[in-house]
Amino acid sequence: MPAEELLFVLTMKKFFLFFLACLCVLSAMSGEKKPIRVSCIGNSITYGSGLKQPEVDSYPSQLQVLLGDGYEVGRFGKPGATLMNRAYRPYMQQQEFKDAMAFHGDIAVIHLGVNDTDPRAWPNYRDDFIGDYSALIDSVRKSNPKCRVIVARMTPLSDRHYRFLSGTRDWHAEIQQAIEQVAERNGCELISFYEPLRCRPELFPDAIHPNREGYGIMAQIVYSAITGDYGGLQLPPYFTDNMVLPRERPFSLQGVSDAGDRVVVRINGQKHTALTGIDGRWEVTVEPLPSGGPYTLSVKGKKQTIELHNVMAGELWLCSGQSNMTFQLQQCSTAADDIPLSDNPDIRLLNLEARGLTNNIQWSEGALDSINKLQYFTPAVWEVCSPQTSPRFSAIGYYFARELRDSLRCPIGVINNAIGGSGIEAWIDRTTVEYEFPAILRDWTRNDFIQDWVRGRAETNMGENHDALQRHPYQPCYLYEAGIAPLTSLPISGVVWYQGESNAHNKDAHDILFPLLVSSWRKAWSQPALPFYYVQLSSLNRPSWPWFRYSQYKLLSRVPHTGMAVSSDVGDSLDVHPRNKRPVGHRLAVWALHDCYGFSRIVPSGPLFRSVRFSDGSAWVSFDYSEGLHSSDGAPLRTFEVAEREGEFFPAEAVVVGNEVRVSSRKVPNPRFVRYGWQPFTRANLVNGAGLPASTFRNE
Repeated sequence: MPAEELLFVLTMKKFFLFFLACLCVLSAMSGEKKPIRVSCIGNSITYGSGLKQPEVDSYPSQLQVLLGDGYEVGRFGKPGATLMNRAYRPYMQQQEFKDAMAFHGDIAVIHLGVNDTDPRAWPNYRDDFIGDYSALIDSVRKSNPKCRVIVARMTPLSDRHYRFLSGTRDWHAEIQQAIEQVAERNGCELISFYEPLRCRPELFPDAIHPNREGYGIMAQIVYSAITGDYGGLQLPPYFTDNMVLPRERPFSLQGVSDAGDRVVVRINGQKHTALTGIDGRWEVTVEPLPSGGPYTLSVKGKKQTIELHNVMAGELWLCSGQSNMTFQLQQCSTAADDIPLSDNPDIRLLNLEARGLTNNIQWSEGALDSINKLQYFTPAVWEVCSPQTSPRFSAIGYYFARELRDSLRCPIGVINNAIGGSGIEAWIDRTTVEYEFPAILRDWTRNDFIQDWVRGRAETNMGENHDALQRHPYQPCYLYEAGIAPLTSLPISGVVWYQGESNAHNKDAHDILFPLLVSSWRKAWSQPALPFYYVQLSSLNRPSWPWFRYSQYKLLSRVPHTGMAVSSDVGDSLDVHPRNKRPVGHRLAVWALHDCYGFSRIVPSGPLFRSVRFSDGSAWVSFDYSEGLHSSDGAPLRTFEVAEREGEFFPAEAVVVGNEVRVSSRKVPNPRFVRYGWQPFTRANLVNGAGLPASTFRNE
């Protein structure tokens, strides 16, 4: 064999032997690779108490399934364990702690603190909490110096817990803050089991421990934290083609993507870059956009790109409440005139419609299950206003938007999110209600704070034998959680609100709830002065309505940055849904134009009672917005009454004298009380020079 050929053969043999050796080494290395160990440290919630098969359905067990064979998940939960070492069952003195340390986890997920809310623990040893938690973390790191430690904010405790108001509610919140300090002080990752489960009280049968579905949500939270898999690039709900973004002011744009993803946002020549955090969230600040458009919004991640087209920059308003806000344009007395003229590409509509109306029927099991999952509203996208899209939209919302568009000459986005028959309590966030009006949460279908019609209709929808934890749109907090929370990423300009029919039975409760609603939404949108304009109830033959309308009037002075549109002159004595909505939309719009957009010459309201003086046998009534007082129909002023003693009112003659109204009656020579429009269905006719009607009022 020639020398060259021999050399080639020997070389190839050496290469082949080297290749085989490499394969053997790789094979050996592959065989020796150990799974990543995940220690789940905690109390009964980590153990899986309340489950028939905790070894299968607890959150660590479900986490094992999600993570797969490359991981080994250890479940080290001790029922009843406290974090604090001087409390009644310290975790670090339990066998589960020793087992966790012997496991030498590469990742440790710690969820402790719920049992520390016990009156035997937190009131006595709260000063130990941060130090004891830090000692636990030190032990975990000593068992494996390379351990990645993840600290969890606690799962929620339901208001049904027997100690909720006697300390648990407040101590739970204090411990949550301490856990955040622990994570920061010890350089740990922080996740939260609280927010994702906070709005799902039906998942906690005993008010403490989740059911299987709840444990599954916990497992998904930990899975995403460990792997960084948050489902890829996502924009907030209702960011779609045809939407409206703010004009001429910066705004925050937030979203979700996998951890570490570089997200690039482009619009109108702007480019903003964000790096997704370990929590899967990213955020950029968009610089002011010139009014108008259309714009294209591009959001690009490593693997995905989202583009929104025909986006406008203008003003964005939320319309909410109950059935008079959902009342559609096609149902109005003016529909035939207005729908053909509704072709307006500068008005954009987002119509959030319910999956099931609260009619007098029992809902299916499937519908009830969707409601429990907060899937009450059908998927919705922004649409351009036209004769095809406007008929099913809120009539008041449409008329409000049309007037703003005509006056501001800019795009207007308007969101309809209202549910017929809903009480105001359903629209307020849970934390606010738990701290400010917890009594309304208890046994809500038998709770007199909630109108009996509302409770009865909910019982009908849910069925006679419904689960005690079944949810319903009328349940306190539900519509906030299902309908408002998903909207809070939209940078709205303000709110218009038409609701009260389902709270008119108890004006005193409403006097508490309405300010809570406004503060709840202002906090949700991080706008302390968010404009909030509401409709005073119209006329209807329901005996409580005069007092309720008066209480709504008084809220104007109690809640800043609000305005009230009077609607008593367009009511119907027999129908709770008056068909003439155009004046109501106009009256809400003039409040917004006057207060928000600098149209100072526009009169925002009809006459509002300011004060009364009594002299010469007459009541002399003064008003705000009193320029040009007169009757709306040319007839004498109606529905004024006077009394010398409370409760003994007599019809009175009323005449305009300058900017005051003089009220008198021969039957009441020395009046001390005066009232106006004090009938459920009233034909009151006092207006000002702008043609806007006066509110129901009385002096006290």
